[in-house]
Amino acid sequence: MVVVIKKRGDSKDNLFRKFTKTFIEEDIVNEVRRKLFYKKPSLVKKEEAKEKLKRRHNKLYDKS
Repeated sequence: MVVVIKKRGDSKDNLFRKFTKTFIEEDIVNEVRRKLFYKKPSLVKKEEAKEKLKRRHNKLYDKS
């Protein structure tokens, strides 16, 4: 749950920006999308393996 505490002098725009920033940092949207539909365990394993391979490939061929 995202909680933003109003401090003295904070405007509504500042509060909304803080809320949006914490909402994105906690990755809530992706979590909800991921849990929206049931996936068979075999599909989950395949997707995790694919992501792992993708990260490994990017790490090996990172040019910076």
